[in-house]
Amino acid sequence: MELLQAVHGYQFFGAWAKLTPTPYAMVTLVLFIWSIAPALKGVVRSGFTFWLRITWFFTLLPAVTGIILALSGRAVPSATAAAGGLTKYGFEPDPSRNWEHWMYSAFALLSLYVLEVLVRGKLIEHKTGLRFLPVVTLFLYGVAYMVGRVAVLPGSTPGT
Repeated sequence: MELLQAVHGYQFFGAWAKLTPTPYAMVTLVLFIWSIAPALKGVVRSGFTFWLRITWFFTLLPAVTGIILALSGRAVPSATAAAGGLTKYGFEPDPSRNWEHWMYSAFALLSLYVLEVLVRGKLIEHKTGLRFLPVVTLFLYGVAYMVGRVAVLPGSTPGT
């Protein structure tokens, strides 16, 4: 169980942590930057598709480990009191953050599905759909950032 927690909760520290607190946020930030070229050129190259698959991996790895941890009764650190009544990060526990963590995870999966639809050009004309890639990938990066933030920091309702 400790290995699952380590894989699920890995975070960066230092200067980069403000921009990309987790590996997942870093991968989605790269995807956002990379999505600008297909949006401008109107063509998706194999490198972007490959990075989209890597993003899927970095989405599903914490999702699967998170489901396993949740089924074993665990919640996000910001929702769980450790020694002394505070979270392991030294904040007051906020149980509502557990549901927010799940909400952002669902948004991440939905965003990746939308990206797949845009890249393949199934429901919308391909070149028109590619123009939306930076918008969807920026949203995905924001969601990935919030997944990590919600797990660590308390919200507006700590202790309730």
